[in-house]
Amino acid sequence: MNNIINQFSSIEQLTDRYLNQNKSQNTANDSVSFEDILKQKQQTGIKFSKHATARLGQRNINLSADQSARLEKGVSEAENKGVNESLVLVDDLAFIVNVPNRTVVTAMDQTENKSNVFTNIDGAVIM
Repeated sequence: MNNIINQFSSIEQLTDRYLNQNKSQNTANDSVSFEDILKQKQQTGIKFSKHATARLGQRNINLSADQSARLEKGVSEAENKGVNESLVLVDDLAFIVNVPNRTVVTAMDQTENKSNVFTNIDGAVIM
């Protein structure tokens, strides 16, 4: 008992050390959900709105790692120029992006946009 008394200056330190030890061990063993990982990854780059995600699925658009990197670079370039709503063209894909939020609002390929008219944008980036 003397060893415990000499190591801790208060009962709070003692209880924190021995009673909360199980809590810290349990949280270390908890698994991280896919949703948490996805949110973390999206915070570092570009987010896709629900609408854009639905359009990607409906139109069978799959971004390669290279295309995704170029999209992110295009958004950064638009941001540097002070653009708010941008059209970012990557290969045959078109993305409308809310630049301040770094969020893709919608996505399409060339077959979907027959008129080649984009509205409500104040800048375009071709990658």
